[in-house]
Amino acid sequence: MKRLSITTRILIGLVLGIIVGLFFTSSPGTASTYIKPFGDLFLNLIKMIIVPLVLSSLVVGAASTGDVGKLGRIGIKTLAYYLLTTAFAVTLGLILGNILDPGLGMTLPHDAKVEVSKAPSIVETLLGIVPTNPVKAMVDANMLQIIVFAIFIGIAITLVGEKGKPVLNFFDSLAEISYKIVAIIMEYAPIGVFALIVPVVAANGPAVLLPLLKVIITVYLGCALHAGLVYSTLVWLFARMNPIKFFKGAAPAMMMAFTTSSSSATLPVSMESSEKNLGVSKSISSFVLPLGATINMDGTALYQGVCALFVAQVFGIDLTISQQMVIVLTATLASIGTAGVPGAGLIMLTMVLQSVGLPLEGIAIIGGIDRILDMARTCINVTGDIAGSVVVAATEGELKRDITSK
Repeated sequence: MKRLSITTRILIGLVLGIIVGLFFTSSPGTASTYIKPFGDLFLNLIKMIIVPLVLSSLVVGAASTGDVGKLGRIGIKTLAYYLLTTAFAVTLGLILGNILDPGLGMTLPHDAKVEVSKAPSIVETLLGIVPTNPVKAMVDANMLQIIVFAIFIGIAITLVGEKGKPVLNFFDSLAEISYKIVAIIMEYAPIGVFALIVPVVAANGPAVLLPLLKVIITVYLGCALHAGLVYSTLVWLFARMNPIKFFKGAAPAMMMAFTTSSSSATLPVSMESSEKNLGVSKSISSFVLPLGATINMDGTALYQGVCALFVAQVFGIDLTISQQMVIVLTATLASIGTAGVPGAGLIMLTMVLQSVGLPLEGIAIIGGIDRILDMARTCINVTGDIAGSVVVAATEGELKRDITSK
């Protein structure tokens, strides 16, 4: 009897988790006490391998290009892709917000309060990406700093030449070992996904979701449209890849992102999916995907657009076209400016609301369903990362057609 694929097993775990979670809506504490620890174990296993995987694969990716100019070209393509798709995503969110009016009929609770986190300045962000202590960056799992450090090592190995080969061989071996550890962890993934989704469904049952159902539908519809229109078009246009094959190949990472609500925790699965299922070369995936997991926020940007319109409608404020253009610009730039900052989604929303003078108290309403919205936006963030790796690989001639044609 043929064994079920990992994608099918994860999907089964996800569906069973939703069903079981509905039975625990009357006692969500029970689900958190007895089921959630199995999910936390899965997340810990994934987090355990993220730093060595990102460091080793990025060093190998940067060094294997053999050309500093090529690395710079790939970097420019990657950043341009992420910024353009993010701008389109927030625009789509605003369009849907205007059409569906998710905030009409809603009222602000009298006790609504929100603590605003201060966004870092541009100078602080730029200085913060360069580690003063690379070891501390790895201990803290600061992805942006690890990426910068790894790229420097990769470039230096290329410039040194023959003497750098032993170091490159070490990181190449570490990368292969990391991939194998990921494969072992993925055998536990269906159980982990099940254990993570049960407490979420139990805590956010129908009673919590129904009053804000229109907001949830708007965000989820926007995410589905963005994936179906933008990513399908890009992978077909640049890679001549059938969109159905793309989504099928990216499915394991998409489901992982939906369950964990963490781009970083999904990174090992994203890399495996892009390389083994979609034919992206390791040199491209090891550069594009870690960077995307940190700065690419298509789903989050779309969510900003919907939530900005939602807050405006709750308070009876009409946003002009020029104000909505400001939201597009702010959300796009904020996706880079808040990269690597804990709670980046909330900080981005604060910046977006402040940019057009909307009351920050509106965040308090959305806070109750943020975990449900976070699942959708993280799924789209990760899907965008993988689509980006396919597009960049195709433009660099590093997409293995024999894999994508299967």
